[in-house]
Amino acid sequence: MPTAVRALRGATTVDADTAEQVTVRVQALVNAMLDRNGVDKADVISVLFTATDDIGSMFPATAARGVGLGDVPLICARELDVVGGTARCIRVLMHLNTERARGDLHHVYLEGARGLRDDLPD
Repeated sequence: MPTAVRALRGATTVDADTAEQVTVRVQALVNAMLDRNGVDKADVISVLFTATDDIGSMFPATAARGVGLGDVPLICARELDVVGGTARCIRVLMHLNTERARGDLHHVYLEGARGLRDDLPD
């Protein structure tokens, strides 16, 4: 299959809004997204992070730079404040070059975000 631009999703939560917890959880999520899909960091085009309003200790993108994504365009935004939404949640939309078909990508949901997309295959 030829190389195509694909999008990979992921999310995690933090137990407390601290820079240490955001760093640990974001790095674990990004590494899991890359590892689970066999993605080389050189194939990552860009990453969009969103965080709920109850996270303000640091930018999730700062944590991602710590796993070797410093030369990748990263941006952070606020998640919609929806009644009943998952608290202290960080979501990721990663764009990448891959030979995998869209259906062969494995999205990654960790910690309290595991139930966000239970319709996706494991």
